[in-house]
Amino acid sequence: MKKNKCILVTGGAGYIGSHMVRLLLERGYRPVVFDNLSTGYRNFIPKGVPFIKGDLRNKQDVHKVFKRFPIDAVMHFAASTILSESLKKPQKYYNNNVVASLNLIKAMLSYGVNKMIFSSTAAVYGKPKTNPVKESHPTNPANPYGISKLIVEQILSDLSKKTNLRYITLRYFNVAGAHPSGDIGPTLASQ
Repeated sequence: MKKNKCILVTGGAGYIGSHMVRLLLERGYRPVVFDNLSTGYRNFIPKGVPFIKGDLRNKQDVHKVFKRFPIDAVMHFAASTILSESLKKPQKYYNNNVVASLNLIKAMLSYGVNKMIFSSTAAVYGKPKTNPVKESHPTNPANPYGISKLIVEQILSDLSKKTNLRYITLRYFNVAGAHPSGDIGPTLASQ
């Protein structure tokens, strides 16, 4: 991907997404943040970065961002992510993670955007049979959070075979720490 490209960062006001926005800026890209601020924080977005408050479950919100900006690629970090909550509220996780992702992917393809980095989770593995866990380890998620992320991975895989969609999936185990600037981190969220 060439520099000066416009990158849509969904969930860009969240913990991981806001770090990525800063990295994109440092590398000469033009990030656009799309977030509903349900768990993200407006103050995590650097000044000058376009911010669209919207919800991926709302197709009109999604289409607005593609109409307004010349998006070249998408980094998709927006999701509900609390494993224990997913056990109590599975419908929320399928709606926020699967339906919202499908709305985003469909909009991308309709606007000719075919590159995505998808933020998944190591929860797709379930209880690992081996340690260390390799990328090729069988998937067997044990909760709606992991299942919802695996469904989106499968959607991406299926669509990439029938369209020009190209994607990369990231399966994190644990994400921790703060930005070197000291501006982003778990204790700074409410400031």
